[in-house]
Amino acid sequence: MAAQRRNLMQSQHQSWTDDLPLCQMCGVGTAPNCVYGPDGKGTQSHPNEDGHLRFRGDDGCFLYGVFNGYDGSRVANFASQCLTAELLLGQLNSGHTDNDVRRILTQAFDVVEKSYFETIDDALAEKANLSNYLLPHNENVPFHQLSPQSQKVMERLKELEQEVSGGATVAVALILNNKLYIANVGTNRVLLCKSSSDGQNQVLQIGRPHSTDNEDELQRLAALGLDSSRIRQAGQIAGQSSSRRLGDYRVKFNYNEIDLLSAAKSKPVVAEPEIHGGQSLEGVTGFLLLMSEGLINALESAHGPEQANQEIVAMVAAELAQQTSLEAVAQSVVDRVKRLHHDVFVSGRQRATYCSRHEDMTLLIRTLNYPLADAALTPTQGRIWHLGIDSYLKESTSKKRRSAVATPTQFPHLKL
Repeated sequence: MAAQRRNLMQSQHQSWTDDLPLCQMCGVGTAPNCVYGPDGKGTQSHPNEDGHLRFRGDDGCFLYGVFNGYDGSRVANFASQCLTAELLLGQLNSGHTDNDVRRILTQAFDVVEKSYFETIDDALAEKANLSNYLLPHNENVPFHQLSPQSQKVMERLKELEQEVSGGATVAVALILNNKLYIANVGTNRVLLCKSSSDGQNQVLQIGRPHSTDNEDELQRLAALGLDSSRIRQAGQIAGQSSSRRLGDYRVKFNYNEIDLLSAAKSKPVVAEPEIHGGQSLEGVTGFLLLMSEGLINALESAHGPEQANQEIVAMVAAELAQQTSLEAVAQSVVDRVKRLHHDVFVSGRQRATYCSRHEDMTLLIRTLNYPLADAALTPTQGRIWHLGIDSYLKESTSKKRRSAVATPTQFPHLKL
């Protein structure tokens, strides 16, 4: 069955998921990467590498995801299709327990990782054979001094590297039986905003990014024999800040050739998701946000990381009070972050040096019993939520700020 689904995904030019029903309680906004010139004008430096999914399955099941690809979109595209196939083709039903759902989510990510590498097995083998042919005799020889045959081999190696390189980080949200489950691999971010009856709003970040400053991840890597302080200082692993990711054969198969990872006893960069849930959504009013790393980094580069979560929630709430389409809400927020980032760069202020470029940005919004704007909503009423956010920020104690990431007390059903 799994092999048949993979063949289906690979055999069609048009995605098989195009025929699946989309969730109508969801909106997505995107923006391509951008590099600013001295005059403030921006240019796109590479094709868009982000991806997303937002499907309505059977038996009250909803699946959402944001994918942050790098070095190409191949892994993000494959993961989007394969995860959907592993989760929405009868694997989940209303009779499943929380443990069942967590197990199925973990298995789905495992299938995605193994299936992806199956698709590039032949290319990796050819690359290894050609590398053995070319090296070591021609290792330091300039290209123009190589023999014609060696030049052809070198050109083919470059083609193969483009074919097999790249990876993706993933944040997936699953709603089943009116319960929320989050599966995260890497550095995307998931926020849940819950509105209370008194107009206050609680903003919860579900999980922490798997990055080089995550203490749990550093401990995991240290247990494998790596120098965690050196990894923290480096800030990146093979060009990326994520310590977990899908794909990326270099850190999965050739990590012993990477200086920072060479001492690892076993594979240090993994694709195992961190699972949270299920959290009951019964009676919850608010919205769920899935954000790619590019969106988060753009906002934090412009305004600093301290209040980024509350700031993005306030933007979403303000747009929900004005727009009549969730697609318009999500796109307006992404456009606003893009403008903020650009304005800081051209201002020349202190943070301008952090804003010379931004990566692809994706925002997915899923409302939870939260109404969109209508003609009966006055401008004053439309600001209630925003004022609630402001009040929440001003009244937050240091203890509240520490709890911006969901804890077992706040999210009693979360598996942390």
